[in-house]
Amino acid sequence: MNRELFLRQIQQWEKEVKEKGEIFNQGELITALSKETNPIFLSKMLTIIAQSRMQKKKQDQLAYTLLNKALQLYPNNQTAKEFLMQFDWIKLKDLFSVLTFPAIRETDNRTAKKKIAEQYIEVCESFLLEAEEKLDEFQSKYNLSSSQLNKELSHIYKQLLETLTEAVQEVSYLLKAAKEYEQSIIGVFHTSTYYEDLKQHLAKVENLKRNWQELFTQYDDETHVEEHALDQLNELIGMETVKKRVNDFYRFLKYQKQRKELGFTIKDELSLNMVITGNPGTGKTTIARLLAKIYHELGVLPREEVIETNRTQLVGSYVGQTEENVRSIVERSIGGVLFIDEAYSLKREGQSGNDYGQVAIDTLVSLMTSDEFGGKFAVILAGYPEEMRNFLDANPGLRSRFPVSNMIHLPNYSNEELIQIAEKTAAENDYFLTEEAKTEISHRLEQEQVDDTFGNARTVRNIVLEAIFKKGSRQENEKNLIEFMFLKKEDFSVDVTQKDGSPSEKLNQLIGLDQLKKEIQTLISFVKMQQFRRNNGLPTVPIQLHSVFTGNPGTGKTTVAKIYAELLKECGLLKRGHLVVTSRADFVAGYVGQTAGKTKKKIREALGGVLFIDEAYSLLSHSAGDFGKEVIDTLVDEMTKHNENLVVILAGYPGEMNELLESNPGLRSRFKKFYYFPDYTPEQILEIMLLYANKYQYQFTDESKEYLLQTLSREQFKGNGRLAVNLVDEIIQAQSARLMNDEGINSLYEKSLWLEAGDVKAVIENKEK
Repeated sequence: MNRELFLRQIQQWEKEVKEKGEIFNQGELITALSKETNPIFLSKMLTIIAQSRMQKKKQDQLAYTLLNKALQLYPNNQTAKEFLMQFDWIKLKDLFSVLTFPAIRETDNRTAKKKIAEQYIEVCESFLLEAEEKLDEFQSKYNLSSSQLNKELSHIYKQLLETLTEAVQEVSYLLKAAKEYEQSIIGVFHTSTYYEDLKQHLAKVENLKRNWQELFTQYDDETHVEEHALDQLNELIGMETVKKRVNDFYRFLKYQKQRKELGFTIKDELSLNMVITGNPGTGKTTIARLLAKIYHELGVLPREEVIETNRTQLVGSYVGQTEENVRSIVERSIGGVLFIDEAYSLKREGQSGNDYGQVAIDTLVSLMTSDEFGGKFAVILAGYPEEMRNFLDANPGLRSRFPVSNMIHLPNYSNEELIQIAEKTAAENDYFLTEEAKTEISHRLEQEQVDDTFGNARTVRNIVLEAIFKKGSRQENEKNLIEFMFLKKEDFSVDVTQKDGSPSEKLNQLIGLDQLKKEIQTLISFVKMQQFRRNNGLPTVPIQLHSVFTGNPGTGKTTVAKIYAELLKECGLLKRGHLVVTSRADFVAGYVGQTAGKTKKKIREALGGVLFIDEAYSLLSHSAGDFGKEVIDTLVDEMTKHNENLVVILAGYPGEMNELLESNPGLRSRFKKFYYFPDYTPEQILEIMLLYANKYQYQFTDESKEYLLQTLSREQFKGNGRLAVNLVDEIIQAQSARLMNDEGINSLYEKSLWLEAGDVKAVIENKEK
């Protein structure tokens, strides 16, 4: 944008803030401010921001700082000068504080009276010296505010000027009276006339002092006006459906209150008990507190206090303790709201007889309906959606106390709403976010949004606070005011720990598996191209990433799976890129109904990464009462639900894996990629052994290598990389035993580096036995 156009843009912003009190598109102003170098333009933009802040809070300290900075940058900034006048008068609040006088008693001796008179003279002279200087300043600012047609400010300065003028006159009279009183004490005779005269002027000065303080109280902008709960709700970001529901609820309660006041009978009162569901950070506690405030404002409950509790505080560890805990918390909640977070935890699945969660529920239901406590407090239960549904379904007595109409679900925030929350959090700490910073926050949030544990508003707030800490911890003696105002991209960037080589390098460094490595690299190239097309608005081909790894044990399936996960993260397809290695025991439970839950828990652990199921064919069992089929059905359902957020790899022998896939058509349709892991050749296994040994600075002699190659050609040592590593470990142990048993050995350091043929033979012969 050229300078002329930009100047017009500034003039438009000035017009907007003057007429509406805020800028329509503040983001453009903030972006421009963060990049501008022209001092005049900077001065004008800082003034606009200060004006906007002063619309909300007239005596805003940061606005004062911004205006001063604006004048430093451009001393002829008339608007900044005018607005600074709104701060200048408030700083004189304590001008009259010097007018503090000791009490005069007629019964005091001459020395005491003389000392007090001297104090009066000193205080009066001190005040007059400063006040007479201020009179000229006040007159000048009164004239200036009048010429600006700022009626409110002009009225303030007029009142201050009149009060100060009168005070100067009255303090002058008091000074004269104090001097005469002092002279009368020094003389041989003195009368009470001087004493009475002094008291009269002192009373007038004290009255003017009170008037002065009242002027500041009258215009004190800091008086806190309590905001209505409904206004606070409507100011929250997002939650449109929830806002409508609570607004309807508020109007209904108000309507019922009016009918009651008119004398209409209301036999069936609307239940105040609520169930609030939502994932972490969606505002469950905030809504509970606002509901309590609404109940209080409408007179439905005498207190707006919320007693927050959870399982730990309710459930005891011995008979009778739980009932006592629940009763105690209910008594504290009388007249207000009892809020139980993660309420579903009171009823644990398969809880034993020593768990008193059910006792807590039964006691709560009993007290809610008792003559002693019924209708005297409201209960709000909160928790995750699915868990709360299951919890209420399992407790008919509890469900009947919470009407379906009183169930509020809080959805996850959209990315746009989360960015707004980030801006609000930054603004609450007097920071602005640059556009680059918002882009980085969006990227951070995308990485965090893996499963239902994502913290929504809580997460984004922590990201902003972490950035503030990061910025503050690296700033030393910062003198640029504008730098204090912004959070930039670098404040939000995460320090990535350097790993040993890229995933592609790790894959290429694997011994053997040439065909498989080529196939995986081809797939990754395809993924990258589809990502590029998607980012550029082109249609994309569906990406099939679920895979089947077949091959004998020890052929590198788990190692390749880990690299595969890292490659998909590097492409931006997986958010975490971690590998969760599992087997049948991680999924199958011993009781009906537990297997699906156990499987879902393991899948949630793998979200954003790769779930690797080793010997997956073991899930398929033909015995009666086996729950492996339930695992497969749950797995198919969850794979559909989580889409690209989960990659599953099934691993095992080729024949058995084919049988597993044929057992469920849905399973077969989801696995399109098949990778075969051939057995290693003797030369490849030897290479694996040499690399593994070298990792710990061991080397094989030529004779030991030749012996190993011959041994690895035998059937019992064929194709197993895991066996190769185990062999090296045992050979190293054999070398250690040989060297430590030879007490007269020389050059131990040099000999400790070499693994000899004798060490290899000792291990091989032992294995053959």
